[in-house]
Amino acid sequence: MLRISEVNGQGPVPTLRVEGKLRGPWVAELARACDEQQSSEGCLSLDLSAVSFVDTSGVELLRGLLGRGVTLAACSGLVAELLHLDRR
Repeated sequence: MLRISEVNGQGPVPTLRVEGKLRGPWVAELARACDEQQSSEGCLSLDLSAVSFVDTSGVELLRGLLGRGVTLAACSGLVAELLHLDRR
């Protein structure tokens, strides 16, 4: 299961907090939520600190979002490792 919620008051950039497991049908749901936020605001930030699992299609989605300019407000060590992010 995956929970996606809008975080208010985090500055001018809208932020989506993602919690749970990013896999299967939830990957498409996150893609849809990101598309809606980006089209209305132009930029987007994701808080992935509460994501406990990401499957291959989820990793592909996150890499694609990062390539489109989406930023990460926070992410777990698991997600950082899967995306090969520098966590210094």
